[in-house]
Amino acid sequence: MSNQTDAVFDALGEPVRRRILELLHDGPTPVGQLAERLPVGRPAVSKHLRILSNAGLIEHHSVGTRNLYALAPDGMAAAQQWLVRTWDTALAAYAAEVSQHSQRQAPAHPRQAPAHPQHAPNDQPRSDP
Repeated sequence: MSNQTDAVFDALGEPVRRRILELLHDGPTPVGQLAERLPVGRPAVSKHLRILSNAGLIEHHSVGTRNLYALAPDGMAAAQQWLVRTWDTALAAYAAEVSQHSQRQAPAHPRQAPAHPQHAPNDQPRSDP
């Protein structure tokens, strides 16, 4: 994993930081408003915001005396790419295993069903006189 991917997953490992990301889906939000909706104090929120920012998950902009935090447009790209690569590798390994299993289970010389059903001598249709 790259340093960026590690930073993203490390940041996402903390429930409060995941909650902050959820809250930021509504748009740019000041620290105070985030702190009101979280179970931690404003200093802890600021620390979590710094970690999220360092991981590239959020951005902040100053508007007058307020610092507004928002989701970074490509913040989850590193994590998404890692997940896609990992999932593709897992699916390819599964497909290879299924293919090998199918080959082991298939008979060496598959029998073909006859084109027309054969009747035993006693199964011949009767002709009534």
